Amino acid sequence: MAHLRSRRRLALAVPVVLSLTASLGFLPSQIAAAAPVAPAATADGPNLAYVVNTSTDQRTIESVQQAITRNGGTVVASYDRIGVIVVHSANPDFGKQMREVHGVQSAGATRTAPLSATGTTDEGGVQVLSQAEAAKAAQGAAGGEEPLEADQWDLRAIGADKAAMINPGSPDVTVGVIDTGVDDTHPDIAPNFSASQSANCVSGKADTTYGAWRPADANHYHGTHVAGEIAAARNGIGVAGVAPGVKVASITVAQPDSTQLFYPESVVCAFVFAADHGIDITNNSYYVDPWLYNCMDDPDQRAIVDAVNRAQLYAQSKGTLNVASAGNSNDDLGSDALVDDSSPDDSTAVTRTVDPHECFDVPTQLPGVVTVSAVGVKGVKSYYSSYGDGVVDVAGPGGDKYQIPDTPSKNGRILSTLPNDKYGFLQGTSMASPHVAAVAALLKSTHPNATPAELQALLKAQADNPGCPSGPYDYNGDGIVDATCTGSPRVNGFYGFGVVNALRAVK
Repeated sequence: MAHLRSRRRLALAVPVVLSLTASLGFLPSQIAAAAPVAPAATADGPNLAYVVNTSTDQRTIESVQQAITRNGGTVVASYDRIGVIVVHSANPDFGKQMREVHGVQSAGATRTAPLSATGTTDEGGVQVLSQAEAAKAAQGAAGGEEPLEADQWDLRAIGADKAAMINPGSPDVTVGVIDTGVDDTHPDIAPNFSASQSANCVSGKADTTYGAWRPADANHYHGTHVAGEIAAARNGIGVAGVAPGVKVASITVAQPDSTQLFYPESVVCAFVFAADHGIDITNNSYYVDPWLYNCMDDPDQRAIVDAVNRAQLYAQSKGTLNVASAGNSNDDLGSDALVDDSSPDDSTAVTRTVDPHECFDVPTQLPGVVTVSAVGVKGVKSYYSSYGDGVVDVAGPGGDKYQIPDTPSKNGRILSTLPNDKYGFLQGTSMASPHVAAVAALLKSTHPNATPAELQALLKAQADNPGCPSGPYDYNGDGIVDATCTGSPRVNGFYGFGVVNALRAVK
């Protein structure tokens, strides 16, 4: 899925609000000073969603909520514990007026298109396993393997097949899939699905109605594929997950229309829900729409970074490790400048040059989040995977159509579950991240008292680093250098501390 992608390493600090101002460079002089509330403007603009960020003091929150109403806003959800308020307003000056309100630390629109609008998104990339391919793969399965496991080169690449025989993971550990929804009726997912830890956060407020976490339709397949990679059961059906004994939960954040966009208010809701429902690890195979990079000199984008960071730091403070994909743009996130020609992706994109030290891919570049790059079957960086020395933490199998495995299908992508009892191949850092989340779940199973910071340290310690390529990185052999790896054999821009290893995680 083209829009599902990325991050940077910043020190984690608690409490949440203080860590936000320290970690992301908010200075007192940059926070809006107290000012009288302007009269509400006529509600004659597009109806947009906003985040309004304030302190966690209850009196301040109540005062800000009153100002929201006076300025033509309607509160959708108020996350008082982190000081984030989700608002809808048709007042074209709402964000500007709220930034002048006493107690408001940042405020801005979370989208550029009206709430009722839809856009277009490239859904390409999935290859559904045909009956003939499935039969061929099943014939190639060895004794004790799942029927389609012969095509799962990724399990063998990180020792997950051997790890399952030692410890498949604990059912007391849950990985929350923040994504397009999970088809929990799939026979490979149903045995390990946790309905009590699942919800739909699309509106910015959690809906725990039974089944609300499911994908809107079969085209919303991304989350189901991710869930299968993590915990597809070893039950004699289809495929196996990296951690087939742990639980998976679904927190749906993708718009139910064709855009499948992941707006900030939905992601804020998801992190808070995960934190409050005992989820140990979240997988985040996306970037927060509509901006590939959110720049701190833009008040709307600054408010997005502020809100999502508060939510994910809150999750960490409650014991949740957040794992995220590094992105599919082959961008060097450790460089001094990048070109973004895809944002905003909910209206008309413009080309802009951004500084990755001031403009953040959210949530992957937020403090304490595990940033994951992708490798193919040869253990080499996938051609599409973003990277960056000092940015990437670890790598995982994400697939690469140019790296061909010796499997029945000869398909270099990742095979996993799809809605409606199907299976298919996908590639992307979206696939690498769940491999890492699953290994983190195995580590949590063997170290049940480990904190998020300790789990991240364990992930890095058990990883295998192939080191930077000895020659130029030219994935398609056309004579053009496609990326440059910098760093040491122990830690570098392509792989961080290395490719995760499931077998080591359970020993």
